Amino acid sequence: MSMIQIHNINVENQRILITPAELKTRVAVSEELFEFVAQSRLQIQRVLNRQDPRFIVVLGPCSIHDVEAALDYASRLKALSDAVSDTLLVVMRVYFEKPRSTVGWKGLINDPFLNDTFEIEVGLERGRQLLRDILALGLPTATEALDPITPQYLQDLICWSAIGARTTESQTHREMASGLSSPVGIKNGTDGGLGVAINALQSVSKPHHFLGINSEGKVSVFETRGNAHGHIVLRGGDSGPNYSGRHIVECEEALLDAGLAANIMVDCSHANSGKNPTLQPAVARDVAAQIAAGNHSIVGLMLESNLEAGNQRISEDLSTLQYGVSVTDGCIGWASTEALIQELAESLAEPLQRRSHLKVAGKA
Repeated sequence: MSMIQIHNINVENQRILITPAELKTRVAVSEELFEFVAQSRLQIQRVLNRQDPRFIVVLGPCSIHDVEAALDYASRLKALSDAVSDTLLVVMRVYFEKPRSTVGWKGLINDPFLNDTFEIEVGLERGRQLLRDILALGLPTATEALDPITPQYLQDLICWSAIGARTTESQTHREMASGLSSPVGIKNGTDGGLGVAINALQSVSKPHHFLGINSEGKVSVFETRGNAHGHIVLRGGDSGPNYSGRHIVECEEALLDAGLAANIMVDCSHANSGKNPTLQPAVARDVAAQIAAGNHSIVGLMLESNLEAGNQRISEDLSTLQYGVSVTDGCIGWASTEALIQELAESLAEPLQRRSHLKVAGKA
């Protein structure tokens, strides 16, 4: 054997991780909850297929860093969801992974103690426990599929998934999304253009073969069928917002020209609000006005919302963190969230019923 070191030169350490099967045994989930996940996915699919006239609202913290606060938020959201369930299909953001442009805290799974100890096994267990507890409240769950290994640990408890703007162009994430069991929203690229997302949607709908790990933690070749419930999520870009009526028409035409269903979700945060969380309600109201004026393609929206408004930095003294305040992107607070959701339910009730008999454009 060669004495020259040429392998893992820049790897400092390796730790064996619990397998997906072992984690699922450790965090037991009832058949009733799995049935709830299946039914929630079906409801989202029915909205996308125009078999359910409701409007999807994916909302919650930008990222989860405090499990207690997340459950507090979930309990409030469940009561609100029940009150508007005739019009809105509410899905809670339960985001555990944060893509970073350079460096920074990468989320609860990667660093659950917020102190650069990177106890990923603890993060996975906490994440699975939280998903179970939120589902037990009766709330569908949503997350961003970022790390290609994580879905084997958590995807069975996810009702809707997103592929983020930074990974929409990634072949790895397109292949992964083609095999996800939940409907998946594909965000436009960070430049705001639609081409990358259109290409991704076409790719995600097709079968793929790729490497991954199975439930026993063994490297495997996966063969997917393709995800039939992919749709675009407009989040703005470098050139500004892309949710206006003109932008929506351009998106509809691009989807139809590509042979894709004209299903559009609008992310009220990120570039669509100029990264100013207080502008998210204005974006949501604009979307509602477009539907009231006769739009048929917008099927949902996303909001970054938390118990308290704004955001905060992670300090070395974690005891100074404010309860219910985001440690990543700024959010609107609960009072604003509740008022906005009630307003949307009221303003959309009649317009959604008017368009309920229409088939989704681009589908036979």
